[in-house]
Amino acid sequence: MLAAAHCLFPWPCGAEDLRLLNVGVRAQVSGATVLGDVAPEEFQAYDASATFKLRWERYNEEGWGVGTRLMASAGALRGAGETALTVSLIPVLAFGTEDGRFTLDLGAGAALLSRHQFGTQDFGRPFQFALTFGVSAPLYDRVGVGYRFMHYSDAGLHGPHTTGADLHMIELTYRF
Repeated sequence: MLAAAHCLFPWPCGAEDLRLLNVGVRAQVSGATVLGDVAPEEFQAYDASATFKLRWERYNEEGWGVGTRLMASAGALRGAGETALTVSLIPVLAFGTEDGRFTLDLGAGAALLSRHQFGTQDFGRPFQFALTFGVSAPLYDRVGVGYRFMHYSDAGLHGPHTTGADLHMIELTYRF
């Protein structure tokens, strides 16, 4: 069923339009390239996330379809002996089951880093664009497991000398 269109897509209008879908923890498993380029530094990333179900969705009688979500995270990015606090807010388009058990999602949003220089690698500024792609499946009851690709970069806004990071992460989630 298509929800009422009185809210701007995909942002919620009020608290009743946001519903917590799941919380999780993620850890990086690899990532030495940056969308086809080589990063000067290697990074480790760990974070906690919360995914909220947004108003716009379309699912069939079997519970399969598409919906909008808002993914928020906070964690640490470590490289060249330096650690930064990271926070992100990313709207995503999710394909899969309405209850979030099986999901394939993709999105673009924003991230803030408490530092943007790690050894020889410069992210440009604290503000970063964040691109993501993820897949998840149930592991046991309300617990799920997934893979998430996360890309941070300033999209060249601060010159050609800046380099972002690609993170390949495993996530463990608890679905409400």
